[in-house]
Amino acid sequence: MSSFTGFPTETFAFLTELSAHNRRSWFEANKERYETYWLGPAVAFVKALAPGMAAMSPEMKAEAKVNASLRRINRDTRFSADKAPYEPWLHLIFWPGDHPNRGAGFHFVIRPDGIGYGAGRFAFAGPVLGHYRQRLQNKEARDKLLAAIEEARHIGCYLDEPPLKTVPKGHDHEPEWDFLLRYKGLVVRTMDSQIMPNWIHGPEAVDEVLSRCRRLMPLVQWVHTI
Repeated sequence: MSSFTGFPTETFAFLTELSAHNRRSWFEANKERYETYWLGPAVAFVKALAPGMAAMSPEMKAEAKVNASLRRINRDTRFSADKAPYEPWLHLIFWPGDHPNRGAGFHFVIRPDGIGYGAGRFAFAGPVLGHYRQRLQNKEARDKLLAAIEEARHIGCYLDEPPLKTVPKGHDHEPEWDFLLRYKGLVVRTMDSQIMPNWIHGPEAVDEVLSRCRRLMPLVQWVHTI
């Protein structure tokens, strides 16, 4: 039986203050709050989600630990102009493959002012990009992807603008779907934090998040099997 009872208001207070005081001295002074209101509820939440995630097709992995379903709160600032040491949010990921960061996944994010979620595959590395573009030439496969993207829109998830300005040469295309060829990864997501839902503070958050994940599974399945 899960011990998850919802994310307390203290979780959001912690994230709000971390955003305003994003430095190591503040974080170390508030380490107990991090463990009590960030780490503790997040671990319980992932454990509560795990059976429902495992029942998805494909099976989604939910591992209740940092560097698995819990993304680290510490930022890698080595190659960033922004040297703030912490991420002022709670980022959870669930995935069907061998690694949480190298394939398809469903993401759920809690920010100080609301929630966000999305799914997809951030980058088609190596030969996967070629496989993706070739698969778009198949009408049945292409129509399934377009339907998955449309389903995502119904729960507030949209594609970012494609990074390529023109369609790559050597591929058949039509105006109705050629925008898909201009992507090098495919992610649908809520563009901004959502209005804070009341359910995030209660155990019903488990069913609410699982419901959104199910709606996004056609897209996860499509990009997972490229």
